[in-house]
Amino acid sequence: KIQAKDEEVGKAKITGAYNLPSRYVIHTVGPTIAYGSQPSESECENLASCYRSCLDIASYNKLESLAFCCISTGVFNFPQELAAEIAIKTVDEYLKANETTLKHVIFNVFTDADYMIYKRLLFED
Repeated sequence: KIQAKDEEVGKAKITGAYNLPSRYVIHTVGPTIAYGSQPSESECENLASCYRSCLDIASYNKLESLAFCCISTGVFNFPQELAAEIAIKTVDEYLKANETTLKHVIFNVFTDADYMIYKRLLFED
């Protein structure tokens, strides 16, 4: 089935994982930042909404684990440090404020720089 329209920024949906080593994939569309500029307050809120939408879907589907990539970094140009801060804060606030079946939330990173940012924010601050 072909999708008739683009997904909204900050929203999420779930599909089967097909040949991936999981049952589901939760898809979200993060904000795109103009190269060389800083994200607006609205764009920061849209990024947080991506995480909340994914967490809502995971909880609704009674999932026990969820892995996030670094949403909107890379070609979407969201600054890595700020994106990581928003990701960690949003997930932490969600887990504290909501009943959920989630036992594991994983921040999956691609670059060594991302790894160092998440390591510092999660374990050294």
